[in-house]
Amino acid sequence: MGFMSRTYLDHAATTPMVPEAVEAMTRELTRIGNASSLHASGRSARRVVEESREAIAAHVGAKPAEVIFTSGGTESDNLAIKGAFWAGSESGRRGVVTSPIEHHAVLDSVAWLGRSANAEVSYLLVDSDGRTDRSTLTNSITSDTALVSVMWANNEVGALQPVGQIAELAAVHGAISHSDAVQAVGHIDVDFAASGLDLLSFTAHKLGGPYGIGALLARRELRLAPITHGGGQERDVRSGTLDVAAAAGFAAALEVAIRDRVAEERRIRQLRRELVSSVHAAVPWAVLYGPIAEVDRLPGIANIGFPGCPADAILMLLDAAGIDCSTGAACSAGVSQPSHVLLAMGCSEAEARSALRFSLGHSSTMADVRALAAALPEAVSRAKAAAAFA
Repeated sequence: MGFMSRTYLDHAATTPMVPEAVEAMTRELTRIGNASSLHASGRSARRVVEESREAIAAHVGAKPAEVIFTSGGTESDNLAIKGAFWAGSESGRRGVVTSPIEHHAVLDSVAWLGRSANAEVSYLLVDSDGRTDRSTLTNSITSDTALVSVMWANNEVGALQPVGQIAELAAVHGAISHSDAVQAVGHIDVDFAASGLDLLSFTAHKLGGPYGIGALLARRELRLAPITHGGGQERDVRSGTLDVAAAAGFAAALEVAIRDRVAEERRIRQLRRELVSSVHAAVPWAVLYGPIAEVDRLPGIANIGFPGCPADAILMLLDAAGIDCSTGAACSAGVSQPSHVLLAMGCSEAEARSALRFSLGHSSTMADVRALAAALPEAVSRAKAAAAFA
């Protein structure tokens, strides 16, 4: 079965590259010259990188000097969290505050600091919609807090977090604020300057750009400890030869995402409404997780539970029927773990294991929604029968 004949409902994992990004990259792939070299070839490569940096900055409410290119969201999160903690711990601050529903790039970085650098880690509570609880926020951030890291939007249930308030509270206590905005940039309005945050992570492949490149926005006056040492590229905090073609592809994709954002957000929200109602029509007892109000969540993510059915069984049956979606569960050493996000929201382990995430993006259509509705009843009843048999 060819790629094009599949129904792709996993845009939150990665979304297809837009033609403009492919074109921009292709143009640069034959270019000669290292952007750090001083000769003419190097300077012309550097120009492409700097023009890309300026374009990216302009689209996310940042200054060009605040854009640090990285290899993607994971590296941006690691650099933000470790770099800010190490820089902040020089003043004797040891506290790190985060939420239990973060991406593992954040959770694992924070846990590692707790084990290896004597960080005092505390986790905020989230409500049953997956939104950060405001009262624990005020109690958790103190004068000992070095860093607060809370995602802009959750990748499993789409819940938006009050990042502006978090940045404000952190500033009052002199703590550094970071947000993983990997799922948000290009899909909803994200403005770095207006947010008041010190640090913000995002990546190209979630918004129609290439894999292998992302950015960390870091306020100019903020000191970060480097986690990669070498030639001193990217403000001395992220060494490594710059990927000129990827930077061009990243800028081109973001340009398209921002240009189409308002219309696309409206279209995707409507498509998600259709998806949810057609899933409920096909499987009336399905349960929807995450915020109900549209203003509280991302446009394109629908997390739906099928009580009594193991989600990985439904996933494989849908896969066989030509439909791509995902479970929030992480697979470690071949054993699937229940979704940490749903557990933090108060779901039982059984509920957390029965949920699938369907995520829409720029190439999604009504035909995708119809294909899912057609394949779902059989996949669910077979998964349910297998579970009862087991």
